[in-house]
Amino acid sequence: MKILILGAGQVGSSVAAILAREDDDITVVDTSNVLLEKLQDHYDIRTVQGKASHPDVLARAGAEDADLILAVTNSDETNMIACQICHNLYRTPTKIARIRNAAYIETPELFDPEAIAIDMLISPEQIVTNYIERLINHPDALQVLDFADEKVQIVAVKAFHGGPLVGNPLKNLRDHIPKTDTRVAAIFRNGSPIIPQAETVIEADDEVFFIAAREDILSVMAELRRLEKPYKRILLAGGGNIGARLAKAVEDDFQVKIIEANPERAETLSEELTNTIVLLGDVANKDLLIEEDIDKVDLFCALTNDDEANILSSMLAKRLGARKVLSLINRAAYVDLVESSSIDIALSPQQATIGSLLAHIRRGDIVAVHSLRRGAAEALEAIAHGDKDSSLVVGRSIAEIKLPPGTTIGAIVRGDEVIITHHDTVIEAEDHVILFLINKRYIREVERLFSVGFNFF
Repeated sequence: MKILILGAGQVGSSVAAILAREDDDITVVDTSNVLLEKLQDHYDIRTVQGKASHPDVLARAGAEDADLILAVTNSDETNMIACQICHNLYRTPTKIARIRNAAYIETPELFDPEAIAIDMLISPEQIVTNYIERLINHPDALQVLDFADEKVQIVAVKAFHGGPLVGNPLKNLRDHIPKTDTRVAAIFRNGSPIIPQAETVIEADDEVFFIAAREDILSVMAELRRLEKPYKRILLAGGGNIGARLAKAVEDDFQVKIIEANPERAETLSEELTNTIVLLGDVANKDLLIEEDIDKVDLFCALTNDDEANILSSMLAKRLGARKVLSLINRAAYVDLVESSSIDIALSPQQATIGSLLAHIRRGDIVAVHSLRRGAAEALEAIAHGDKDSSLVVGRSIAEIKLPPGTTIGAIVRGDEVIITHHDTVIEAEDHVILFLINKRYIREVERLFSVGFNFF
């Protein structure tokens, strides 16, 4: 697939790095030669320096025969114009644009072939907001991933010392919760993946990814760790787009306060939010946090645009008694540094965003992708098509399917039915299949499994 990425910022560079490892034909356009040279030093990709909205730059980048345009520059307007130019001049099959301004997003009639020709809008702020909101609703989880219209979830939790399943093999899981069907999709121990087997024993502090029907998630989590009390008091540090969206999303169900350093922005927030207390001040001000009873806060979310401010304020909040802290961190190197520190959840906006992009880039009928472990692993949802003659999966049991190493099929959604898979589960046409890959090197093999042969047509 020939892919043209417009913008070499954090999202554009991250996607280019992932796809370059998967043998796609990648060209990246950006005005910064420094960013482009960094990419070329590490990956086998082509780069073009120039403005992404200029027709001559797009022509030099090979837009004429591109299969997909991914416009992720820092300018909404540049992204929109670039997609429109590619549509008008080259009829590019797929055009994806990152749009941040809510005024554009809330006017969907702007985006169709008769107006601005964009096939898919990506709003990183909304994706991150939804991600954090799911974590708020699951206080025990490190990650919560939705599949098949939220019928199935993959949840990551840290196993605690003395938990019911810790020290026991996975085959005993059904004995603990006989009325609930679930499957452990992967285990990460000290940062390294373990492929779950019946005899695998879960240890304290293991990061366990399990899959279950949405309504069964809580009962499974109770087996892995002592369930925490639901959150009540939430303090948001930073009133930017993400902070404002998150406050608006949860203020009716929780006691929410938001700290904003800019007086004008703080005033705007106080007018837009109805049940949120807006505080003017520095997110890392110790006296302010103590004054606002940080030791009684259930969740502190550092959501500014400054990684250092987010890390420092989160560590300070935790030290002052906040029950759990979440920090938004853009730089991957920082995520690694704080993972074992006092910060409970380090969230990378670009990793949260990349999954939405990959669902439109993957071959085969793949409808959802979640990037895990900072891009090292993936969970995805694929639709099985065809019959036993034209498909490598339809009409076959899980045991018969030649899955790549480290790949597991955790669940199937058939209509409204959620089926947790076992070795004898048979996949049928139009099943939504949920897979977990601990090694993304094998993504092409998974895509081939769900590609239908020509004799189907």
